Amino acid sequence: MPLLPHYTHIVNPKLKHTYLSFDDEGTLLIKSPGVSNRCIEQLLLKKSAWINRSREKLLQKKGKRATFHGDDVLYYLGSPYTLKLEKSGAKRARLTFGHNGFLLDYGHYDETVFQKQIDNFYKTQAQAFIPPLVESHARDMGLLPSKIRFRKAKRQWGSCSGKNVLSFNTMLMKLPPEAIAYVIVHELAHIRHKHHQKAFWELVGKQMPDYRGNMAILKTYTTQ
Repeated sequence: MPLLPHYTHIVNPKLKHTYLSFDDEGTLLIKSPGVSNRCIEQLLLKKSAWINRSREKLLQKKGKRATFHGDDVLYYLGSPYTLKLEKSGAKRARLTFGHNGFLLDYGHYDETVFQKQIDNFYKTQAQAFIPPLVESHARDMGLLPSKIRFRKAKRQWGSCSGKNVLSFNTMLMKLPPEAIAYVIVHELAHIRHKHHQKAFWELVGKQMPDYRGNMAILKTYTTQ
């Protein structure tokens, strides 16, 4: 029998079918109502070509989390920058950004603290960069959100609640500006249309005729 890929099996009795997906590290996830190991093996063999293609696409995505083990690259506004770690006598880790890239100055090695520094950088940048764009596009489209929120999300670049609260993933700051603008236009359009039917896409296209190209850009980046 061919070597089967490593996977994590998540049992959920409420499911009616078995689903395959990947986490952001490229680990195969199998969600099922509780099928046997034999059924899983048969499914993996049947879907082997899809699994290999999907994992390769995932591993090629830009903006993956730093490993802090050297050769890390952080994306900011669509451009890659090196991340350099430098041990010093600093009491607290500090991340700075300049023309030469990112520098993480630290006294005590702690990857959790390092990641928090990176997350805070993206959040601070998002809070400064995104609201003026929202205001500009909202004025053009005649659509006003009730509130804007920022958070680090695992799956979505943005969302619009039933009360027209727009939430933006702080990791948007990895993307090129035009892709960020597309996410903003997309969520503003949901203020009028709470669906993805024809009228919704017509509204998006009216504000951003080249939106399909920016949709394609989103697929080349990881949301985390």
